[in-house]
Amino acid sequence: MYAIIEACGKQYKVSKGDVVFFEKLDTEEGKKVTFKDVVLVSDDKKVQVGNPYVKDVKVEGKVVSHGKGKKILVFKYKAKKNYKRTRGHRQPYTKVEITAIKTATAKKEAAEEKAE
Repeated sequence: MYAIIEACGKQYKVSKGDVVFFEKLDTEEGKKVTFKDVVLVSDDKKVQVGNPYVKDVKVEGKVVSHGKGKKILVFKYKAKKNYKRTRGHRQPYTKVEITAIKTATAKKEAAEEKAE
């Protein structure tokens, strides 16, 4: 089972157990994070596509760590004017481990198992 979620202005394909790098999230390490903007959910039997999002589906994860990416150099230059500027940039990120993809049908199946 996998899902395509929308977070931080980008779309990510995730499944249970994946470790994904998102842009910096305001969540502490070790805390749970929930993504409600699910664009697509697919299991072995069927595919659900949202318009724009799939209803009653959530993706849950756990924040593993925060960090900074590799340094990139930003170089400005103007020809014939002796103007050169070099700056570095490191993009902050949040490392998240996906723990569960919760759908409405999975909730119904869990409720039926408890009833039996």
